[in-house]
Amino acid sequence: MKKLINKVSAKIAEKTVMAKNLLSSQRGEGFVDTAIKILIAVVIGALVLAGLYALFGETVLPTLKQRIEDMFNYGN
Repeated sequence: MKKLINKVSAKIAEKTVMAKNLLSSQRGEGFVDTAIKILIAVVIGALVLAGLYALFGETVLPTLKQRIEDMFNYGN
């Protein structure tokens, strides 16, 4: 029984030291870094989407509309 208690005590001490080291660790990525990366990705995505919307709205769609009208305009 003493052997079992010593094993359990050793495991608990080991896990305690691991938890203490993990909590006091200064390495890794912080929440602020992740938030900034997500914010940058959203802003860049919005800019790309706005650029594509402007391109399709002013350049591609009027030309496409005219081509479709010409294609189905059998009267002329």
